[in-house]
Amino acid sequence: MSASAPTLARRMAAEAVGSATLVAIVAGSGIAAQRLSPNDIGIQLFENSTATVLGLAVLIVLFGPVSGAHFNPAVSLADWLAGRRHSTGLTGAETAAYITAQTFGAIAGAVLANLMFNLPAAQISTHHRVDAGHLLGEVVATAGLIALIFALARTGRTALAPTAVAAWIGAAYWFTSSTSFANPAVTVGRMFTDTFAGIAPTSAPGFIAAQLFGALIGLGLVALLYPSAPTPADDVVMPHSHTPD
Repeated sequence: MSASAPTLARRMAAEAVGSATLVAIVAGSGIAAQRLSPNDIGIQLFENSTATVLGLAVLIVLFGPVSGAHFNPAVSLADWLAGRRHSTGLTGAETAAYITAQTFGAIAGAVLANLMFNLPAAQISTHHRVDAGHLLGEVVATAGLIALIFALARTGRTALAPTAVAAWIGAAYWFTSSTSFANPAVTVGRMFTDTFAGIAPTSAPGFIAAQLFGALIGLGLVALLYPSAPTPADDVVMPHSHTPD
């Protein structure tokens, strides 16, 4: 295997570290925002969203050449689903490996954020979020994210991914009632910080279901608008060399 084709172990490491860093950015900036602007939730959200947008763009550039910078089970599942007909994208085993790495990485990122701000490492969020509006917001945010990623692939504009993906997440922070989790692994990770960015375990299943439903809508939208042969998402978020291990 050439040096330009990362092994599955290297790709899992990239997904785990990238997901951990993403959640550390989301949770850590949320904690900082609470402390810097304790009486203004709007300013807190601005601080939190700005850090997330900038951090996500950097993480895509950093880890994209290794794993594609999914950091998101919805993206990995969409990659597998879209590639099945043409034997492209992730295999089933690779998809499971990616999701495992993303989920454990996200939990580690929440713990890291807690520790960086001298909070107890082991926390469970009490921030209940679920209502109909929040779930609809997650459907919209995730559908838009998946549609964007695959649209970039089908139109040969993957170089725009770091900016475009981060911009969508940043916008969805503000125009969705759920503040755009749009990511099952991040949702799980955020259960482990009882801070501004946290989500109670009882709220997480609804968010995850809405995200997966939104991913299917996003794929359907891309199929309608760009009916050419699908390009796998592991060469969408950031192009990278890939051969089976």
